[in-house]
Amino acid sequence: MVVEKAVLIVDDDSVHRMILKKHLNDWGYQVNEADDGHVAVEAVRRMPFDLIIMDICMLNVSGIEALGQIKAINPETPVIIMTAYASLETAVSALKKGAYDYLTKPLNFDELRIAIGRATEHNRLKRENRYLRNRLDEKFNRHNLIGQSYPMVKLLETVAQVAPTEANVLISGESGTGKELIANAIHFNSMRAETVFIKINCSALTETLLESELFGHEKGAFTGAERRREGKFVQAHGGSLFLDEVSEMSKAMQVKLLRVLQERELTRVGGAEVIKVDVRVIAASNKNLKEEVQNGNFREDLFYRLNVVSLNVPPLRERKEDIPILAQHFLELFAGRNKKTIKAFTPRAMEKLLIYHWPGNIRELMNAVERSVVLSRTDYLDADDMTLVMEKSHEVSGIAEQGEAIRNLSLESMEKKNILAVLADCRGNKSETARRLGITRKTLRAKLIKYEMNR
Repeated sequence: MVVEKAVLIVDDDSVHRMILKKHLNDWGYQVNEADDGHVAVEAVRRMPFDLIIMDICMLNVSGIEALGQIKAINPETPVIIMTAYASLETAVSALKKGAYDYLTKPLNFDELRIAIGRATEHNRLKRENRYLRNRLDEKFNRHNLIGQSYPMVKLLETVAQVAPTEANVLISGESGTGKELIANAIHFNSMRAETVFIKINCSALTETLLESELFGHEKGAFTGAERRREGKFVQAHGGSLFLDEVSEMSKAMQVKLLRVLQERELTRVGGAEVIKVDVRVIAASNKNLKEEVQNGNFREDLFYRLNVVSLNVPPLRERKEDIPILAQHFLELFAGRNKKTIKAFTPRAMEKLLIYHWPGNIRELMNAVERSVVLSRTDYLDADDMTLVMEKSHEVSGIAEQGEAIRNLSLESMEKKNILAVLADCRGNKSETARRLGITRKTLRAKLIKYEMNR
C-alpha cells in the first residue's frame, strides 16, 4: 500500500488553492488547505506535513512571518514559497528563514512539480542520513564496524585520520568485506556529517542511465526524459558521494567523471548550463584498480584523482579472530528479529566457522548465521546446524578433492558447476549469487549467457 504524502497549501486566494489542489491530487498527494499564515501554523501544530506550499502576501499573517513560526515547530518540513511580487530581497528573506525553494506567480506547474520532487527527495535523504547517524552514534560504532583484530584496528585508525579531511578516498576490498560501512564511517565523522550522503552502485546501471543518474538530464534529452532531473552530484552538493564498484564504469564515463573531479562542475545530459558542485567523493572497488590501470581498463589520471587516500578492507580469512564476535553479533541480531531463544554457538560450531575460508566474507557469514538461526530448534547452534548452510559451499571450495571425475572436468565446466551450485543455493537470486561468487551482477549475467544458463 502506497502512503500518500501530505501537503499543506497556504494561500488566501481560494481559486488559486483550488487549482493547486487539483494538480497535487493528480500527482498523488494528499492535500490540506489554509487561507492564512496563522491557520497554517496551527495546522502544523496539529499534524506533520511532508511539504508546505505557501504564498508570501496574505492579509493577516504573511507567509514570511508564518515561515519562521513553522520552522520553530518543525524545522525538518520543507517549505516552498510563492509570490506574485518577484524580488531578490523577498527571496533572500524567505531562504534565510528556512524556505526550501522560491517560485513566482503565475506558477509554471512543470517547475512546481520539479521543485516538489526535489523538496520531498531532499527531506527523505535527510531522514535517511539521520537514521544512519544514529546507527553510528559513537565515532566507530562497534555494532557496525565490528572487529578487534590487528588489521581492523589499523584500518580504523587510518579512517579516524582521514575522515575529518576533504580528501577523496578509494576503498578496496573483496565483495562482502564491509566497504560501504567504512564509507559511512568516513562521511559521518567528517565535517560534512550534517549534510547529505548519496550512494550509487556504478555496476547496476547501463552507461546511459549512469550518466543521467550522476549528472542529471534536461527534459527531452532522451526518450522518456519527460522532465528535468538533477543528478547525484547536485543532490550531494555540500556533502559526500559514494561511488560503489567504480571499476565497472565505461571508459567514456571515466572521462566525464574525471572532468567533474578536476573542474568541480558539470552539465546535465542534453543541457548547456554549467553547474558548480562541492562534493567529497568516496569510491570503492572489489578489483585492484592499479592492476586495472596497468591492463588498460581504467584511466590512470582518474585513478590518481580518486586514490588520494587508499584504504584496503581485509577479507574475513585474514581477520579470523573477528569471526567469533561477528558471528555472535549476527546470532543475537537475528535471534531477536525472529523471536528465537538461541544463546550461542557450541564449540564444534565455532570451530567449523573458524576453519571455513569465507569467500563471500562478512556478508556470507551474516547470511549463514541468519539461515541457521531461522532453521534451528534448539537454544544453541551446533556444527550440524551450520552444515545446512555451508555444505554446498564446501563442495564448491573443495572441488579439487572430489576425485577423478572432477579432475577430468575442464576449467569452464568447473566454473559452470560452481555457478550452478551457488545459484541453486541462492534459490535463483542473481544478486545474491554474484555477491557470494565475488563478482558483479554484470559479470554474472555475461557468464550465464556464455554457459547458456540465462533463464
